[in-house]
Amino acid sequence: MRRLDVSSEAELEIFEAALRYERERPGLGFRFEADVNGLFARLLERPFQFPEIEEGARRALVRDFPYGVFFTVDDDFVTVLAVLHLHRHPDTWKRGGRGARA
Repeated sequence: MRRLDVSSEAELEIFEAALRYERERPGLGFRFEADVNGLFARLLERPFQFPEIEEGARRALVRDFPYGVFFTVDDDFVTVLAVLHLHRHPDTWKRGGRGARA
């Protein structure tokens, strides 16, 4: 079975987004993190169900939140490269997640 590897940039993005949501409405940040973790479980179970957006890279959408998880798959790992708000420039994930916004 594959293991999950989440980049430090993606971890930071999840933390910052959860903090923003929690400030907006108590409990919403927790729900965001729970939805992301649920999606991570799906990535491990069936990573190829998600569309390939570029050779070797795939994107999964976070349920109920405007975020995408950008990841790669090999024999041993599902590697999460970035977790980004969908209003960011679509190529931002290639730069490690942080950077330009649309």
